[in-house]
Amino acid sequence: MTQDDGDLDGLVRKRIRALRVAQGWSLEELAARARISQSTLSRIENGQRRLALDQLVTLARALDTSLDQLVETAADDVVSYPTVDAAHGQLRWLMKAEPGMSVVRQRMTNPPPDKLSRMRAHPGREWLVVLSGTAILLLGNRRFRIETNQAAEFPTMLPHAIGTESGPCEILGIFDRDARRGHQRGATG
Repeated sequence: MTQDDGDLDGLVRKRIRALRVAQGWSLEELAARARISQSTLSRIENGQRRLALDQLVTLARALDTSLDQLVETAADDVVSYPTVDAAHGQLRWLMKAEPGMSVVRQRMTNPPPDKLSRMRAHPGREWLVVLSGTAILLLGNRRFRIETNQAAEFPTMLPHAIGTESGPCEILGIFDRDARRGHQRGATG
């Protein structure tokens, strides 16, 4: 199967090359990180070598991505629809997911929790920009008021929660890989 076939195989090969180039790595550098030969990597990228699952797993790790992201089919959706979290008064739009980070736009209507025990802590780092309204960031025992066009950056190992001061608030949140995982675990369990 060659890269020109336009199927999943070709898409995966293009992604491997694109991720390598985006990192600024030569064939030699990625091959060393993946512990495969440079010629094998070259043949994988140009469609002259069969894609093997064990090599895809190794390449995904070396490229700092997941196997799922490497092999997912191309999405035709341009418009994203929010997920509703009525319990927390939030709408979330996943704006971008890259290896190592996620960008999410959120609309919140509830204030932050009033108890430290309801705040979360997990590995990672978060950044947020308030698009409209006023957000309240609770970080440990500290309370920060963040207004429209202001931003905050903080380590997520500190107990934290975000809510609104009065009325709806929209934020753009950026999560590193660890922070994203911490929020995914918190949302599912």
